[in-house]
Amino acid sequence: MNNYDNFFLGVNNLREAKEYYENTLGLKLKFDFSSKGMLAFNVGDLEPAIILKDKNIFKDIKPTIWFQVENVEKEYEKLLKSGVEFLSRPFKIQTGMAVEFEDPFGNRLGITDYSS
Repeated sequence: MNNYDNFFLGVNNLREAKEYYENTLGLKLKFDFSSKGMLAFNVGDLEPAIILKDKNIFKDIKPTIWFQVENVEKEYEKLLKSGVEFLSRPFKIQTGMAVEFEDPFGNRLGITDYSS
């Protein structure tokens, strides 16, 4: 795992969440994909963002941390052999590939690459 990628949080109302994160917390909007149920905010000048996901669209959203890896498929196979139980097979996202899993304590984690 090379670095943090993004942090995902669920919200009930994207419009209210945008107001809070942008105006109350003073974070800069990184992208607005409200039509897809997501908003992202930068924290300072760092690349990793806080991505808010609409709970009405993403029914199983849990607070999630993604890590950047060189190649999701290779890391997936390596972690499978180590006993990690994934929530799905790797899937395509806008910037590359990703996949999520939960640690033995119920915390959701994921890996992603920038292969696209």
